[in-house]
Amino acid sequence: MKIVLTGGAGFIGMHMAARLMKEGHRVIIIDSLHTYYPEKRKRHHLKVINFPLKDFYQMDLLDRESIKDLMKEINPDAVIHLAALPGVAYSIEEPLTYVDYDIKATINILEACGEAGTNRFLFASSSSVYGDKPGAALKEEDADGKTVSPYAASKWSAESFCHMYAGMYGLHLNIMRFFTVYGPWGRPDMAIPKFIKKSLTGETISIFGADSGRDYTFIDDIVEGIYLTLLHGRGGETYNLGSGREVKMLRLLDILKSSFPSMKLDFTDYRLGDVLSTHSDISKAKNHLDYSPKTTIEEGLKKTIQWAENNEDFI
Repeated sequence: MKIVLTGGAGFIGMHMAARLMKEGHRVIIIDSLHTYYPEKRKRHHLKVINFPLKDFYQMDLLDRESIKDLMKEINPDAVIHLAALPGVAYSIEEPLTYVDYDIKATINILEACGEAGTNRFLFASSSSVYGDKPGAALKEEDADGKTVSPYAASKWSAESFCHMYAGMYGLHLNIMRFFTVYGPWGRPDMAIPKFIKKSLTGETISIFGADSGRDYTFIDDIVEGIYLTLLHGRGGETYNLGSGREVKMLRLLDILKSSFPSMKLDFTDYRLGDVLSTHSDISKAKNHLDYSPKTTIEEGLKKTIQWAENNEDFI
């Protein structure tokens, strides 16, 4: 297939591009190289995976007419829309920026796909759309719009636009809700990369809520889930892509302490917009896609630490 990957120079994008190329697909990356984290690092991602620069387009998805023209020129079989402005904390400070990059940009690429006659559209959403619902594992139907951050609200709104445009243009749509993705080349503002970096440099780690829990999902399992959705996702369906396991903060820290016994911790209160826990029910993805995450938190952290020790300039 000829596949457009928006946000392909980012953390998940680089791994997804590498997988698609390995499977023999033609990949075209569209990425604005937004400065949420350094452009230099994103360009390095493309070098790491030996991505052909002739198939890379630096373009802002807010440029409606340009993205329409480009999509008609490329005429892809499928679009995997990973591009977004991430981060809960920053969304509290700049909510209108998230309306631009997570809603308006999604509308523009959906419209461009519809006019270009694209068949399949995969949208990367987030576990944040569930709001704060600690307890039982979350099923896809548990999302009710009661979000707790502008980032989450923008993702929920974008999902709605996906369904609307899919109906308008006959797109084969799948929405994928990612649960706390980590691994080599992980986004530097995420908890696990920050914890590892500060442990390597001897800095104190701030812990926002000792009783929190997350469904930490290793990057290889997320990439597998996206690829299975591309091949087997049923039209109009939403899939949770997580590990299916909640890991409490204290357990995460205990695992890290086995590699960094002298790590320094400072426990503080939750930040505005944070949720107590996330825990995915992945039964639908298992049934529809044969999705079965393989990487334990111990294995995933070991691989991530090994990568960090060999790439200290990029953590």
